[in-house]
Amino acid sequence: MQLIQQLRQQQPLVHCITNFVVANFQANGLLALGASPVMADAVEEAEDIARIAACSILNIGTLKQQTVDAMILAGNSARAAGKPVVLDPVGAGATPFRKASALKVLEEVDITLIRCNAGELAAIADIPWTAKGVDAGEGSADIEDIAKKTARKYNCLVAVSGEVDIVTDGHSMLSIIGGHPMMTTITGTGCLLSSVTGAFLAVGMENPLESVADALSFYKRAGEQTAKISRGPGDFAVNFLNTLHTLDRDSKTFLA
Repeated sequence: MQLIQQLRQQQPLVHCITNFVVANFQANGLLALGASPVMADAVEEAEDIARIAACSILNIGTLKQQTVDAMILAGNSARAAGKPVVLDPVGAGATPFRKASALKVLEEVDITLIRCNAGELAAIADIPWTAKGVDAGEGSADIEDIAKKTARKYNCLVAVSGEVDIVTDGHSMLSIIGGHPMMTTITGTGCLLSSVTGAFLAVGMENPLESVADALSFYKRAGEQTAKISRGPGDFAVNFLNTLHTLDRDSKTFLA
């Protein structure tokens, strides 16, 4: 059985501490995929929610100190319960506060996966890079080498999105081609991808590297198929949710 089919059968509860720009799109994307989202960032309940969820996603997109505190509580609670934790260091290089916050989470939480773009990875690794806000930016560093070193440093997986996605455990590396440029024309596709990788990890922790690669591949194929039926960013966003719902779905097994 494919991992996406397992996911749709198990409907894992995905705990998202995320940013207000993308929370609705992220939640709807998880529902379309077949998972069950819970968007809870209060310090008072972060540990409890993370303990019962199948995975936790920590996204620093719209950051406050209280959010960082909640992320650390949730991350440690999730890991203590044996659940995967994904860090999305959105725009980590944009300000000192963002970078320091991402590094603090990495230092205090046993992160399972860092899901980022090249600019964010460079910021975490303290490598010179020209970034523009939360965009990937440009640089000449060897991203594959940096990803491996970062994975070894934090004893986690690192997935870097781009024209070709890569995921590494610090030793082995897998590359995933595909996708479509239109995926970058709407906000939230990267943030949703982090949640999707978490959902795949929740049902595939026996082979985490392959599970993340499967998630990246599924997501790129969804982007390709959506672009074929979309005229622009407006209908792409709607069609993308529909594609996440229908892609690789066996109608004989899964009834909507």
